Amino acid sequence: MIALDRVSKSYLVKGVHKQVLDEVSFTLPEGKNIALMGRNGAGKSTLLRLIAGTEMPSRGDILRHERVSWPMGFSGGFNGTMTGVENIRFVARLYGQPSEDVLERVEEFAELGASLDLPIATYSSGMKARLAFGLSLAIDFDTYLIDEITAVGDQRFKVKSRAALGKTVETSRVVMVSHSPSVVKDFCEVGVLLFEGQLYYYDQIDSLLADYRRFC
Repeated sequence: MIALDRVSKSYLVKGVHKQVLDEVSFTLPEGKNIALMGRNGAGKSTLLRLIAGTEMPSRGDILRHERVSWPMGFSGGFNGTMTGVENIRFVARLYGQPSEDVLERVEEFAELGASLDLPIATYSSGMKARLAFGLSLAIDFDTYLIDEITAVGDQRFKVKSRAALGKTVETSRVVMVSHSPSVVKDFCEVGVLLFEGQLYYYDQIDSLLADYRRFC
């Protein structure tokens, strides 16, 4: 179970107050793949980080009674002075997973080759995203958080990523941020619209897409 209990999140950006969430209480439906949509800048990526626990709310609590991934493609948790291999092994130990098994799976998926033996600080943003995505898939979670990750890499890697996600949803669920109606329809059963600091739930994807086009 994942639930938000009177959660607010705001920022001060260049002297301007930005309200992402305003006293939101919401329980994510269990056992459902969820699309999270909203206009650019609404705070969808921020919401994923809040759910993951990589960012804290300004007020309120987020309850997690299951294993939740970090947002796929999010590389902010990597140590830039450590190599890709060292980061993989550290995260595997942190989540109680066999480090060599995790390393082997990441090597196969991310296709970074000898770059895994270089410090993360030398990676491009695309390389970091591929590493983070591969590492997410290599560790078993109940819920995977996905932030437009199918856009990472060249066309061949995008196809590979979508195929991997297809396998993932057979045994786990996803909460997916996407602006693509086709991606949402392929992977998600229900949806949530983030609009003006509130969350609106849809048990039909077509209804979500209709309001997304109307308001966003």
